Amino acid sequence: MYRFSNTVIGVLNLLSLLASIPIIGTALWKARSSTTCENFLQTPLLVIGFVILLVSLAGFIGACFHVAWALWVYLVVMIFLIATLMGLTLFGLVVTSQGGGVEVPGRVYKEYRLGDYHPWLRERVRDQEYWNSIRSCILTSKTCSKIQSWTTLDYFQRDMTSVQSGCCKPPTACTYETGVIVGGEDCYRWNNGIETLCYECDACKAGVLEEIRLDWRKLSVVNILVLVLLIAVYAAGCCAFHNTRHAAHPYHPSDDNRMTKVRPRWDYYWWRWWHEKKEQLY
Repeated sequence: MYRFSNTVIGVLNLLSLLASIPIIGTALWKARSSTTCENFLQTPLLVIGFVILLVSLAGFIGACFHVAWALWVYLVVMIFLIATLMGLTLFGLVVTSQGGGVEVPGRVYKEYRLGDYHPWLRERVRDQEYWNSIRSCILTSKTCSKIQSWTTLDYFQRDMTSVQSGCCKPPTACTYETGVIVGGEDCYRWNNGIETLCYECDACKAGVLEEIRLDWRKLSVVNILVLVLLIAVYAAGCCAFHNTRHAAHPYHPSDDNRMTKVRPRWDYYWWRWWHEKKEQLY
């Protein structure tokens, strides 16, 4: 049992250590990539990846080399990691519970309303400094240039991403006839200039939040799976820590006089009765 539990915890931590490498790589790729504007989750991914890497390394060393202090540090950090990840997962599920697109009659794509999203997310995109970085990222990625060549029929038959729907065109409800603009505030914010379009529209901010919402929900599902794995690893780590301490302080016969409350084995009374009978016979 001693070798088995330590081997299991060593293998599990080696696998989680290797799994942290693509997590860190994905976060770094997102940070350097100019084709994606999904920088909202880069820092959490990077932090989670490095924490899993360090914790798994401590658990692997402690279990395989019987280092009790490394396992002790591993278990303490692991319980904080589980609690933090559980809190972030619950927060993500609450924040992303609101939102989603609205069907547009006669169109394949959906449109998005800023008021449908959680207040915490709305405050993020209303921060002008944050929004300016998102806006420049969308311009650099040339998201809107991909639909510039669409015909009128394409707008009825083809789908769009949430960012294209909100940022690259005016809302479908807007009408521009004989110099009169009819519609909401976004209709007045729309401009045909390639550098302007609808980047300051609430619909554009809602489209960005929709991408963040979908990505965050996917990450929450992964977090739940990781939580289940971490709890299982933590349980195995407790066994490994107990075994490592037992190996460092093995049993000694002189300890018998201190084990007054330990129940004897099932065959103790039978063995005692048998020896008493033998003494009586001889």
